[in-house]
Amino acid sequence: MIDKTVAAISTPPGEGGIAVIRISGPEAIVIADKSFRSYTGRFLSEIKGYSALYGEVVSENSVIDDAVATVFRAPKSFTGENTVEFSVHGGRLVAKNVLRAVIKNGACPADRGEFTKRAFLNGKIDLTKAESIINIINAKNEIALKISQAAKNGRISKEIDSLIEKLLELSASFSVYADYPDDEIENLNPENFHSSLDEILCKLKNMIDTFDLGKKLCDGIECAIIGKPNVGKSTLMNALSRTERSIVTDIAGTTRDVVDSAVVLGDTTLILSDTAGIHQTDDIVEKAGVDRSFQKLDSAMIVIAVFDASSPLDDDDRIIIDSISDNAIIVLNKSDLGLKADISAFKGMTVVNISAKNNQGIDTLSEAILAKIKADRLDSDDAVLINDRQFNCVNRAYESLYEAKTAMENHVTLDAVGICIDDSLKALLELTGRRVTNEVSDEIFSRFCVGK
Repeated sequence: MIDKTVAAISTPPGEGGIAVIRISGPEAIVIADKSFRSYTGRFLSEIKGYSALYGEVVSENSVIDDAVATVFRAPKSFTGENTVEFSVHGGRLVAKNVLRAVIKNGACPADRGEFTKRAFLNGKIDLTKAESIINIINAKNEIALKISQAAKNGRISKEIDSLIEKLLELSASFSVYADYPDDEIENLNPENFHSSLDEILCKLKNMIDTFDLGKKLCDGIECAIIGKPNVGKSTLMNALSRTERSIVTDIAGTTRDVVDSAVVLGDTTLILSDTAGIHQTDDIVEKAGVDRSFQKLDSAMIVIAVFDASSPLDDDDRIIIDSISDNAIIVLNKSDLGLKADISAFKGMTVVNISAKNNQGIDTLSEAILAKIKADRLDSDDAVLINDRQFNCVNRAYESLYEAKTAMENHVTLDAVGICIDDSLKALLELTGRRVTNEVSDEIFSRFCVGK
């Protein structure tokens, strides 16, 4: 049981319509009554949960501000504890003075993520739901928000709990079969064990396979704009980002290093990288820029390869063509000046004609980028893992279960198989927080802001 009552400002710092100061713990209502007097004369201790009183927050009989005090009674609150929230006029000074009054009357300052941590410790949410909250707060695009909301609504929890239940049944069955191998017990045979293992492995593998794409869609898809000097890469960068992120001149080689810009495209965030022009050179500085361009070409999920449509392809262009793969989109820029480039060199590739300078074809290019990302392969309502901790737990569970399957196929003793199944089970219990160390939970909640 948590015997400390804590308080914090739960709204962002700065000016706003309202500021909310949250108090949670066994003495929350008592402390709130010491800090608040309603205009009707009623005390907060007299009202039911999900009820509010209008009055003023006071400190030593001095009024700090008008306030609406809302009461949530345990266990029907976010934290599972008695909770009171003061809604006062927005502004740093008012909120700070209300918090000081509450602390003076017996509350302790809340740590980072303490309210959410209490919700976890009091059994209101599991770790996956707790982690989804910070992801909702930090969501950079609609896909990230939808994936995080699905996790908060229990999509990951339900999938993992279902697998835990199957593993518990499997573990129990193995124990019985190991103790009574000669008895004919219904559904206890190696064929059923193999079938159950394959079913669970398939679901774990699907979660592992969708993690990388889900993480990239949430954090931002790396998209490199490459091409030889003076083909319009920087102009295209500015057209896509709708801002002057890159310097544009008629001088070839203006961009000598990578320039990054985050752009929201549909439901997805792109991390665009305007790279130095790729060409053969003996200049040390230019060569360093070209090397970085090739590094970006290799690491990016999407490559936008830009060519000058108004000029024949040369050796530098062909070096680029030989370096790209099926994650590339061919952009023929300056198409308004006429087509002189040999388009047969791009056979089988996705080709888009644009004029970045005149902002023509940008929408078509945007559609091609979204199609290349294949975001539709990921259903945001599925159980998509949302961080490395969750991925590591599922990956460990998969590896242990795969060891169990291999052990069975190699006719290893059933005790050894059972140990592998138990290891898989431990990893999934750690994922949901049903079996987790204090160090792990402390690290998770330290990522939260104070007040959440």
